[in-house]
Amino acid sequence: MLHEISISEYIKLAESVPLVDVRSPGEYEKGHIPGAFSIPLFSNDERAAVGTVYVQQSKEKAIELGYKYVTPKLEWFISESRKLAPDGIIAVHCWRGGMRSRSFAQHLSENGFSKVYVITGGYKTFRNHALESFKTEANICILGGYTGSGKTHILYTLKKQGEQIIDLEGLANHKGSAFGRIGDGKQPTIEQFENDLFWVWKDLDYTKTIWIEDESHRIGLVNIPMNFFENMRSQPVIFLDISRAERARFLVKDYSEADKAMLRDSILRIEKRLGGLNTRYALEHLEKNELFEVAMICLIYYDKYYLRGLKNREHQHIYTIELDTISPEIITKQIKAFYESVRYEKYKAHTV
Repeated sequence: MLHEISISEYIKLAESVPLVDVRSPGEYEKGHIPGAFSIPLFSNDERAAVGTVYVQQSKEKAIELGYKYVTPKLEWFISESRKLAPDGIIAVHCWRGGMRSRSFAQHLSENGFSKVYVITGGYKTFRNHALESFKTEANICILGGYTGSGKTHILYTLKKQGEQIIDLEGLANHKGSAFGRIGDGKQPTIEQFENDLFWVWKDLDYTKTIWIEDESHRIGLVNIPMNFFENMRSQPVIFLDISRAERARFLVKDYSEADKAMLRDSILRIEKRLGGLNTRYALEHLEKNELFEVAMICLIYYDKYYLRGLKNREHQHIYTIELDTISPEIITKQIKAFYESVRYEKYKAHTV
């Protein structure tokens, strides 16, 4: 039996009802609903051929060609869907909730599936819903600090303590600098990054504090959605002021297993800003495996770059905490106490 549901209704069922994306592999790879499984009605080439016939001949001819492509796969559709939903309850979507998803869903319903949900408006509606959600106001606190302050480690320590966090660099699969791609593999597409961000964002309590690491608009090859980024830039920043030497020691631990060729390439990527002499010294230290010295030189550039960006933020309250440690356990205790005092002062100011 077919049931039409909105994307909001499906999200409530997402943990218990598997979702099939019947769009082509290329569409799926560009961006998909997190957790959705790809069982494409057409291959990339088949989809292109059907589209060409639709434009150059007629809708009827395109449907006829579509059936020709689909018919040999009908048993495969059932077997793959049954693997995902042995209990016979499943959800299906295509681009706009049209013929592709409805035909697929009807086929499942006629072949033993007890309940088949079809998402109204398909993936397009999901995208609109996700992007619209980033306009939601929330109680965000931005965790700032120079490169090497261990902000990601601090975020996950906060999470262990029951706090809400969003790890933007984790979602982007990038550490947010010229060295950010080292060890992290391929980044998602911009569209998929936005989808994955929404999937975390939707489950948070916006009335409670959400901790997010300070980031520029671009993280490697992906962009933070503009509405979300503007929301971040309107929130207070707790800036961790930790000595350069302490941060350099932390970076040595973080990158000690990194490929030397990739480290060399990353240094050369910031050569213009680092300066010819500093670049030469950094490369010489790298060849001798003197990673602490490499980190100390590179941090000269990164500290200046970050500080310059911080000074340009006219609408953000920036609170600096000087620290002599990089221990996440100690830092989280201090920043939580500090942020509560800031919130209390703001509350008093509004109630006077």
